[in-house]
Amino acid sequence: MNIDKSTKRIAKKVKSGFQGYPQITLSYYGETEACATQVAVSFKLDADADEQEERFTSTSDVRKDETIQTTIVKIIERVEAKTVVEVAGVTLIK
Repeated sequence: MNIDKSTKRIAKKVKSGFQGYPQITLSYYGETEACATQVAVSFKLDADADEQEERFTSTSDVRKDETIQTTIVKIIERVEAKTVVEVAGVTLIK
């Protein structure tokens, strides 16, 4: 799957807002706000469940990494996530 298709599919799920559980939360981290070198994908089965987290790292911007973005789409599909939340911006790594 190419990067544009992956990005659009993720954006569409984010745009639809809260639809219930399971829920995926995407948080981006990096040295600068312009380049996110890590993404944390958090999964929550229901409101009372503990969050599970998987992190992916790249030497370049993970938001433009085709492999990572495709992996995120596949995670969303496999867990049948009803809600996808994307934390705005890039959290700086200190």
